[in-house]
Amino acid sequence: MNALLTLCCIIEAATGLAFIAMPLVIVRLLLGSELSGAGISVGRVAGVGLLSLGVACSPGRDPANNTAPALRAMLTYNSLAAVYLLCLGIGGEGIGPLLWPAAALHGVLSLLLARQWRPGTTVTE
Repeated sequence: MNALLTLCCIIEAATGLAFIAMPLVIVRLLLGSELSGAGISVGRVAGVGLLSLGVACSPGRDPANNTAPALRAMLTYNSLAAVYLLCLGIGGEGIGPLLWPAAALHGVLSLLLARQWRPGTTVTE
């Protein structure tokens, strides 16, 4: 479980850093459109949010650490991101070369995280 949560945290933190460093490139690759003006600032703020999510949900080194809140946060984020990206793609809006892979990645991570959140499953496994 900690390996999956750690992977999710690394992916979100790396995506956040990418949004902070180069929001124009990331938005073009994900959505196939350009950013300008305030959109660049909003993209960077979104990057800060993703980086913060990755850091906040990162499992601690203490094996007794309860990772349930981090699991819920990552499951919520990945599920909503997958649904939203799918809606964008199906609606034909903002389709860049990384939209479908990003939607698939969030969907797979959601399914893997959901498997860990079954009743009777210990989250610290």
